[in-house]
Amino acid sequence: KVTENAKSSLASLKRENPLLEPTLAIIQAHNDQLIQEANKNFAEEIGLRVIHICLPEGSTKDEIVSEILRLNEDPNVQGLALDLPESLYSSKVLNAVKPEKDVDGLSSVNLGHLVHGDVCDCLVPPTVCAVMELLEDIGGKKVLLVGARGAEGAALQSVLQRQGAAVLSCHWRAPQLQSELGHADVVVFGSTKPSDVPVSCIKPGATVVSCAHDLLSEKHDYGQQKNPAAEKTVGSLAVAMRMQNMVKNMERWIQSQQYRKWDLHSLKLQPLSPVPSDIEISRAQSPKAVDVLAKEIGLLTDEIEIYGQTKAKVRLSLLERLKDQPDGKYVLVAGITPTPLGEGKSTVTVGLVQALTAHLNINSFACLRQPSQGPTFGVKGGAAGGGYAQVIPMEEFNLHLTGDIHAITAANNLLAAAIDARILHENTQSDKSLYNRLVPVVNGMRGFSAIQLARLRRLGINKTDPETLTEEEISKFVRLDIDPSTITWQRVVDTNDRFLRKITVGQANTEKGFVRQAQFDIAVASEIMAILALTTSLQDMKERLGKMVVANDKKGEPVTAEDLGVTGALAVLMKDAIKPTLMQTLEGTPVFVHAGPFANIAHGNSSVLADKIALKLVGEKGFVVTEAGFGADIGMEKFFNIKCRASGLVPSVVVLVATVRALKMHGGGPNVTAGAPLKKEYTEENLQLVADGCCNLQKQIQITQLFGVPVVVALNVFKTDSPAEVDLVCKIAKECGAFDAVPCNHWSAGGKGAVKLAQAVEKAANQKNSFKYLYSLELPIVEKIRIIAQKVYGAQDIELSPVAQSQVDRYTRQGFGNLPICMAKTHLSLSHQPERKGVPTGFILPISDVRASIGAGFIYPLVGTMSTMPGLPTRPCFYDIDLDPITEQVKGLF
Repeated sequence: KVTENAKSSLASLKRENPLLEPTLAIIQAHNDQLIQEANKNFAEEIGLRVIHICLPEGSTKDEIVSEILRLNEDPNVQGLALDLPESLYSSKVLNAVKPEKDVDGLSSVNLGHLVHGDVCDCLVPPTVCAVMELLEDIGGKKVLLVGARGAEGAALQSVLQRQGAAVLSCHWRAPQLQSELGHADVVVFGSTKPSDVPVSCIKPGATVVSCAHDLLSEKHDYGQQKNPAAEKTVGSLAVAMRMQNMVKNMERWIQSQQYRKWDLHSLKLQPLSPVPSDIEISRAQSPKAVDVLAKEIGLLTDEIEIYGQTKAKVRLSLLERLKDQPDGKYVLVAGITPTPLGEGKSTVTVGLVQALTAHLNINSFACLRQPSQGPTFGVKGGAAGGGYAQVIPMEEFNLHLTGDIHAITAANNLLAAAIDARILHENTQSDKSLYNRLVPVVNGMRGFSAIQLARLRRLGINKTDPETLTEEEISKFVRLDIDPSTITWQRVVDTNDRFLRKITVGQANTEKGFVRQAQFDIAVASEIMAILALTTSLQDMKERLGKMVVANDKKGEPVTAEDLGVTGALAVLMKDAIKPTLMQTLEGTPVFVHAGPFANIAHGNSSVLADKIALKLVGEKGFVVTEAGFGADIGMEKFFNIKCRASGLVPSVVVLVATVRALKMHGGGPNVTAGAPLKKEYTEENLQLVADGCCNLQKQIQITQLFGVPVVVALNVFKTDSPAEVDLVCKIAKECGAFDAVPCNHWSAGGKGAVKLAQAVEKAANQKNSFKYLYSLELPIVEKIRIIAQKVYGAQDIELSPVAQSQVDRYTRQGFGNLPICMAKTHLSLSHQPERKGVPTGFILPISDVRASIGAGFIYPLVGTMSTMPGLPTRPCFYDIDLDPITEQVKGLF
């Protein structure tokens, strides 16, 4: 009966989940072949797959625990059971089994649920199930447990008591044993009876149940009395019950894979006035443990990799688990043309999700970029938001995080080293010598690696035996013939270091005179960073890394990372960086921090993967709020034309951030300089300056409308803004076509100060959406550049330098003409001239050079002169950054 029920239930599960292959692993540390055979037979009959791990007799607890931990992490094993000598059933061993894989139900977590009566959350141990199946109605009967110790004994006693039995437990050597045997209606032997212990005093007519682990085929005579006891053994029934538990475990496992409603508990804020420094605010809040946050938002235990107490990597397997879950709404936060101080897009992003989740009870996720060490220690400071709308702990957010930028640096520089090394070796060795080193004889055998076979196929050489290549084929295979003057791949470091903008490499005697000029970029400008932000899977990332063009050969053909044989190594260095990092806001709402490409020299958006995972987690009615770098003319345009193309995601609404301060600057106010006090024009009411500067706001609204997406203006309010100035901006924004315009006070009040913005975003996201791209990819490169220049920036036309035109011709000839465009332009003006504020018109946009990020998948024209390596100012932020050696607290971050 038990077997038939389990078989029927499992068949039903398999019909609903055709790819399901339930696997039970059993660790055995004895030589009882009967138990192993019984497990195998019952499993086959039911339809389960069983793996027996047979450890030698005498195995230690540590050896068993080691095997358990290995199986805990095996995604192909859904259940784990133990067949061990009694002496090894310790809490250390039993609790090593993951509760969700514990088929025998003997872990403390499972027993806790059982004892507390939480039957839905636990499995009853198979032996206990078998005992209860053998016993008829036991309500009011006296049950004696003999030798039933440990977890199994506790479970048996709990279940019997719940059925109304009066339960007494004693051990084999207890002096009162014979007396109690004479009074018990039911006797349950939990372990093998010692040979010298008589049990002839069993009450006539009593039921005896034996559940020792070695009783599969044994029979015992428990008395010579006139009315011998009715003896029963759990034996095979316990094995069948174990298989039934495995089926129940599969039902729970399948249920756990489904989307789960959030059970998020927000953290309370008590804003102070005046508002303290960002780091003081961050430190005053106690964040939730990240595993608690993960559970609240429906992540499974094996979907997170914890880094410390407050951050965790999220595994990409979640996308497969929730592939049928509808996406939530997709919100982009962009901005007007900013001052050098920034307009608070990150702060608005964080404040908006705090308002949505903590105050309106709507699931929402913020997806932010990881800040570079360059700005953090340079001028701008961190990027965790600010005031009472920030990600915590802010010092962890701004410093290293989970090491993604370091991984990018390592991968980037490995590729740079590979380029120069290959040039050196090709210049100093014959074809034969190169071939012998590239395809060496190992243990008497010679073979191509997988990446070498792929190169042979690209060359049209369909051979797999290294001994069969002709001299001509060997030459084609070993020589990349890189033209050093065409190398575009630079080394990187995550520090603002102006003296690395132009360097000379190869000056050591060992490089044999192969000197060339090169440069360093800042790490976040690496194409690998752009790839991390745009990739959609590990396989996709690996393919993109292989496609990266690092130079041309002497025939003018592109040379890739794949040609250098380094793709697999790059993927290995990036295997953890591809996973988004989970953190939280000051109010305990979830945040993904992932990737951090610059917006003036790359596409300036956080990762596609973080957005995709977040959209599944928030559910159909939830919101994912992500941020684009700098003004809408740069970050937003690239978000739509590059990121949305890579992801296939459609935005629901744009939040356009503005400040009275920036609008006054666009209206003709004096220059704003980082680190210098603001002029009085910015601290006193001046409605005319505000009105004149709203031309920039109007232009950015119009740019958003080019893409057919509703726009809500978020006016980031400062204490120096007058009510009249705030009202004027909101009025003009609505007149210019914004769906709504809302003043926001999240910096000083947290999510509460952005509730009206959240409500406006929710309404706007329900509007008709007619999203469209700005240009067709099939258009020529120059035409795509012209469309962006004219329609977005307001230029009269573009002008390509001879170098830029030759590059366009080369990329078109090489087959890269159908890629989107990523303009590298100043963020301080709609034009190429930072000093031109407001809405410049009639200008010719100069294109000084055109480069390609083929792995990332875009062409990037350089507008005017753009530096890919920032420099430190006279007084960098690091003057104020310090570490308390007693408390180990970081000081001075902002």
